[in-house]
This record gives sequence, structure tokens and C-alpha cells, in this order.
Amino acid sequence: MTAATHSTLFPQVPETADAVLDGLDPEQREVALALGGPVCVLAGAGTGKTRAITHRIAYGVRSGILQPSTVLAVTFTNRAAGELRGRLRQLGATGVQARTFHSAALRQLQYFWPKAVGGELPRLVERKVQLVAEAAARCGIRLDRNELRDTTSEIEWAKVTQTVPADYPAAVARSRRDAPRDPAELSQIYSTYEQIKRERSVIDFEDVLLLTVGILQDRHDIADHVRRQYQHFVVDEYQDVSPLQQRLLDLWLGDRDDLCVVGDASQTIYSFTGATPEHLLDFRTRHPRATVVKLVRDYRSTSQVVHLANGLLSQARGRAAAHRLELVSQRGKGPEPVFTEYADEPAEAEGTARRVRDLIAAGVPAGEIAVLYRVNSQSEVYEQALADAGVPYQLRGAERFFDRAEVREAGVVLRGAARAGGNDPLLDGADDLPAEVRAVLSTKGWSPTPPAGSGAVRDRWESLAALVRLAEDFEQAKPGATLSDLVAELDERAAAQHAPTVQGVTLASLHSAKGLEWDAAFLVGMTEGMMPIAYAKTDEQVEEERRLLYVGITRARFHLSLSWALARSPGGRASRRPTRFLNGLRPGSTALGTRGGTGGGAGIDRGSAPGAGAARPGIQPQTRTRRRGPVRCRVCGRTLTDAGEMKLMRCEDCPSEMDEALYERLRAWRAVRAKEISQPTYCVFTDKTLMAIAEAVPGSESELVVIAGVGNRKLTRFGADVLAICAGQTVRVGSGEDGWDV
Repeated sequence: MTAATHSTLFPQVPETADAVLDGLDPEQREVALALGGPVCVLAGAGTGKTRAITHRIAYGVRSGILQPSTVLAVTFTNRAAGELRGRLRQLGATGVQARTFHSAALRQLQYFWPKAVGGELPRLVERKVQLVAEAAARCGIRLDRNELRDTTSEIEWAKVTQTVPADYPAAVARSRRDAPRDPAELSQIYSTYEQIKRERSVIDFEDVLLLTVGILQDRHDIADHVRRQYQHFVVDEYQDVSPLQQRLLDLWLGDRDDLCVVGDASQTIYSFTGATPEHLLDFRTRHPRATVVKLVRDYRSTSQVVHLANGLLSQARGRAAAHRLELVSQRGKGPEPVFTEYADEPAEAEGTARRVRDLIAAGVPAGEIAVLYRVNSQSEVYEQALADAGVPYQLRGAERFFDRAEVREAGVVLRGAARAGGNDPLLDGADDLPAEVRAVLSTKGWSPTPPAGSGAVRDRWESLAALVRLAEDFEQAKPGATLSDLVAELDERAAAQHAPTVQGVTLASLHSAKGLEWDAAFLVGMTEGMMPIAYAKTDEQVEEERRLLYVGITRARFHLSLSWALARSPGGRASRRPTRFLNGLRPGSTALGTRGGTGGGAGIDRGSAPGAGAARPGIQPQTRTRRRGPVRCRVCGRTLTDAGEMKLMRCEDCPSEMDEALYERLRAWRAVRAKEISQPTYCVFTDKTLMAIAEAVPGSESELVVIAGVGNRKLTRFGADVLAICAGQTVRVGSGEDGWDV
């Protein structure tokens, strides 16, 4: 028996209660039949947990054991609640309440407020950010847009963890939480915010839960009324329950235990919002007679994907890891996960876009493909690469890079500085384009050192840092470029990416991918510092990052790709390392405490894509030997540390034997090739790489591939042209009337 991942849009309602059980696997059936007493369902990714709990409710209703009006199913998002209601309706279980915690509490609060307090319920403020801004202003604290968002999130965290303003600094210290600013200041803003709400007789979403808890605690008659109404409770995603939500659930239950909870501690990825898996992990302690059912049959993913997911969790530590579920794929075999190492980030984005394009050409719908990353600021390079490849895409859970407020603001100040030119005092002492950009963006929150912690301030810094890196790359590609040139480049990039949103490949952060699935998932940027994120310092934080990667892996049904780049930009120092979480799982690596890798038969692709197109005639991939030890100038013998000098293998000031004519021919060829593939020139070869080629004048593939900045990928793509030019031959670039002879 199998549990189908996809059903028809309009399935027939089962004719009888027993028919509701048809098609359930043995464990799902056990859940459906466990209609009394406390029930704990430990459900792994893709195991059909929603199917199990909706069939449980439907069977209870259809068999007459449960009255629909006495059942309350709660979850965390409107989307999930809507899915529960839809499935229950399809199963003939109408009349059951399926709501979010907030929706259920608000309904009760609106009903009981006149009796418990008198008058009408205070107006609900849907966006508290304006009140938080006013509170900060009263405290004499200035917050920019992103600090305001972080402060608002911090107040929400305090309230769901039932922390009052005076206790906030101690709670932050106790939880080892990275506060976005001084906890004493946040405590003051929090206290003033609560005061403003009282003055204006308004409440926020967290108050809905707090006030409902307060009424149920103080008014036993109202609590009894609620308990007569709702006698059977189901809680989905129980690992994400906050202390405040658990307190409300306890009050709904009273001294009863007719409760069914469903969750997976290995998918706890929202602890920064107050969610904790402790309630799930302690369920059997609080309810010793509970029925516990484990769902481990994975109907979503192939055995290869499941094998990797299991291997990842096998290395986990901590309490949640001790309760991990070993998934068993029901889909059978599929393609091996692909591990790809790229030379730099543009190459990673380009390679990913190429693989995506190949999957679409092979028949995989664009809407069934996702590119998943750790932070939203990583999206820009993939937006560009997919656009260049002609692949439609949509962003989920984030604004487009050039639509982000901080990016727009940066464009305004850069444009102003460009107009002012030498008259802008900000540019005093800035001796090149990147220095000018850094000076200007420092007024908007950029600094050489990233801010501690996560949140909007970090996201803002990442966006500005991406602009700084773009300026560095632009300067390298066009020495002597001005600030006006960079502004024009930014305008062109923004214009090219402002096309209407279309149904296409999903670009999303790993957090926003929770609860979703695709036929193919590309997990990109899998390097130390990004996965786990650099600010994950404690063991608990690192383990949550591992769980986040687990969530990402288990989004894939058939095709799974994990990739990383050794350097940020073309020609940069290859100093990055793949995430530690893949040690022992990717080929050629081992994990501490293991007997060897568990990567199956998969191999690491060094930046080449199967089916991405044949190599040019005469060009075969070469093995690139990585230098070890110090790099020394081939002229004077001095140890080199500058990336550009290391690429040239000589000091900038040492005599050069570069063939100037060859260098100019290579530059002319590069300009045409870059235009042909709609890429910046530096994505073909940087100036330093062209200089190194013009100095070495390689006569063979093996001589060309070892030049820094070339490598296998670019050898395959451009090697034939470069070797022909070095041999003095004429190279035809393009075709037809648009072709050029170089």
C-alpha cells in the first residue's frame, strides 16, 4: 500500500467510514484508529503526516465516534490550515474546525470579551511596526527600517516566550540569544510599546494569545464553556509550538488528555521565533500512557535522496538527534545526488542555471524546480544567471534583489555621489572605485565587519556587501571605471531583472522552503560560513543549521544537487571549504567517528554539467593541480600574497615578458564572447588571467589549464579559441552577419 503524494483535484468522497481507511499504510492506519487518549505521531519528512491526521479525524467523524463540532485541529500557517480543511471536506468530515493558533484564540476572545471584560474587544493592530517606531522615538532611540523590523521581531519573541519587558535582558543572556542591539534599550522600547498600546486601547497578535490565556486562567466558567465545546484536539507541526501556545493548549485541555500531536524534532528550524521541540520530546513524559506511532515511510523522495538525508542526521548531536527518525523511501531508486565544486560564485550560478535548463529541456516543468540558499542576499547572482540562460523564475519569501529597499537606497546615494564627483567629501581619500563605493555605502550601514547575529540588519548588510563586491569585480574587469560607470551598470542590471513575475523555477531561502517540495532541488552555496551560517556559534545553533540543511535535502523528490564555490569571484583565492555537514557524505570525505563516506555511488563534479553540451573539438577536461605551500614570484622569488600577483606568478613591478599584441587580441576576443553570452567580460576571463595567458603563451591544453583563472570549466568553454589565438590563428566568434573575426 502506498500513500500518494499527489491526488486528483476532485477526489470522490469515501462512501463509508471504513473506506476512509483505504490506501493508508499500516502506520498511518494505526494513527487513524487511535481515536482515544493522548497520541503522539512522530512523522518524518514526506511520510504523509497530513494524510494520517486528516484520515484520523475523518474516520472518527464518519464512524460517529467524534462529533465534528467538538474537534479542533490547529497548525501554524493559514496555508496549512486551509489544506487541513480542504482534505477534511474531501473525506466527508465537514464541520471540523481547522485553524491556526491565533485564529482559534481570536475567535474565542471576540466571543468571550464582552462577558469577561465588558465592551468591545480592542482593535487588533495587524502591523505593529509603526507603534514600535513611536516607542523607540519616545525613548530617544533612532531606528532605521531594518533595525525597526528586528526590534519588532524581538518584541514578538519576548511575548511568545512569556517574557515581560523588565525580564528581557536576563532572558536574552539566559538563552544566549544574539539581540539586534543593547538588551537594555530593547527592554525600554518594549515597555514603552506596551504603554502606547494601553493608551490607545489596541492589541497585537501576541496579545490575542496572552489575553485568551488570561481569561481562561481567571474565569473558570469560561474555561469550562470552551472545554465543553472542544473535546478533541489535534496539533500539527508540534515541534514548532512556543511556550505561550503550549500554555493555551494546556488551558483548552484542562485535566483531559484527548490530544493528538504530530511533529518531527529533526525539522525544528524556527527556534529564533520562540519555537521549541521540547514539548514534543517531553510528550511521553507528560503522558506516560500515550500511544506513539512513528511514520518513517517516505513517499516523497527517492532512495538516494533519503539515504543522504538519513546520513546527515546520523551525524547530528543533541537531544533532538537522539529522537531522529530513519526514513525508508517508498519511491525506489532515482538519480544519485550530484555534488558539484565550482571555482567561484559566478561559475556556480552559471553551472546551476545550465543544469536547470537541461532539466527543463528533459521535460521537468520549471515550476517543479527550486534553487535553495541560506540567506536572501544570495539570490541576485542566481536571478542573473537564470535570466541569462532564458529560464523563467519566481522569488519566494523575498523581494527581488534590486527591489530591496536597501539596494534602492544604495542606488540613490551612489547616483548622488557620482553626480557630485570630486565635490563629495565622502570620496576624499578614496583612491579607486571600490573604495568610493565602500565610503558611500558606509552611510547606509555597510561596514568592513558584518554585524553579529541574524535578522534584518544582517540581511541589509549582506545586500550592501553584495554591491561592494560587485564594485570590486567591476573595477577588476574595467580598470579606471568611474562611479558613473558603475551606476550605469547597476541600472542595466536592474532593468534586465524587472520583468513581470512568471511561473518558473522557484528561488527561495531554506527557511521559506519548509512545507514545500519539488521534483528537483538545487542547494547552493554549501560552504562553511554559510552552512552553518557564520553566526551559529553554540552547539545548539549549529545543530539547528544541520536540521535546516536536512529540510532542504528532503524537499527534493527525484533530482538533488548540492554545490559550493571555492572562491567568491573569478580569480579569487580558493580558500573556502564545503560545509562540514557533508563530511562523510560527499565522495572523498570522511566524518569523525565514521568508517568512511556514505555517499553511495555519487561523484563530485568539478563544475561540469552532464548533458550541458559537448566540449569544443580537441578539448578534453584536464586535471588541475592545486598549488601547495607559498607562491613565489617567478622573476625575483618573493613570496606573493596579492591575488592578482599570484595569478600572474610575479610581482606587479617585476619585468614582464607579456606579448602586448597577443594581450590586445585576447581582450578583443573576450569583449565579443562576453557580448555573445550576455555576461560581463570578467565572467569570461579577468584582465589578470588574460595577462597571464599573454605572458605564458600556452601551446597546449595542459599548459593553459594550469594558469590561474582558467581551470576545466573555462578550458572546455573557451580553450580552443584561446589556444588558436595564442598560435596566431584567426578565430571566428558568433555566426552569420553577427560573426566577428578576431
